[in-house]
Amino acid sequence: MDNFVAIDVETANNEPSSICAIAAVKVLDGRIAERFYELIKPEPDYYCRHFTLNIHGIGREDTENSRLFCDVWRDIHDFADGLTLVAHNKTFDERCIRAAHIVYGMDYPDYQFMCTLQAARKHIPRAMLSSYSLPYVCEFLGIPFYNHHNALADAEGCAKIAMTIL
Repeated sequence: MDNFVAIDVETANNEPSSICAIAAVKVLDGRIAERFYELIKPEPDYYCRHFTLNIHGIGREDTENSRLFCDVWRDIHDFADGLTLVAHNKTFDERCIRAAHIVYGMDYPDYQFMCTLQAARKHIPRAMLSSYSLPYVCEFLGIPFYNHHNALADAEGCAKIAMTIL
């Protein structure tokens, strides 16, 4: 796959619509061409300590003046420009994006969505990895990866995995 957009979201709480950060990495002709990252005021607007401190570190003070998902998604939609979306564990990211679309009364276009987690499970034998999570797959493939659960770092890691095995 030479042209796609890798995407990652982080949530503020257990509600899938509570996206508090989103990132997208556009790959054109097999090379990273552009990056997009933005914090989002989540809906519902509350944070669970488990998510904020233990996973991604984003809190209310970081997003209280941020734009809403409905406004940010317009930019992402334009950024993606009809390209296939790719996520590591697309089930999570796509579910969150769909839930946010519902919360804001937005139509969800029929995006083509591919998954690097599923691709890794297909192409890398289980005996080779202790986990198929993003850091482990990146390490196995020799992809430098830092700052797991930062949406931009995760989207870029996903993009590099996709360029390698999709």
